[in-house]
Amino acid sequence: MRSCRAVSVLVSQGLDKKLSLRERCSVWLHVMMCTRCRNFQTQSQFIRKAARRYTDDLQSRLGKKS
Repeated sequence: MRSCRAVSVLVSQGLDKKLSLRERCSVWLHVMMCTRCRNFQTQSQFIRKAARRYTDDLQSRLGKKS
């Protein structure tokens, strides 16, 4: 099983690119057993979605003013 450090790196990379099947399986297995890494994954996904919504909203507001 991978370490928490290795899983957190994979979780972060998974936000930017598609992980291999092996990487996804190892993250899934680890997250099922590790509450801290599960929380990190959930929080990382939340922050990514919130940032995306913010930039989309900002772009739409700037687009309407032009």
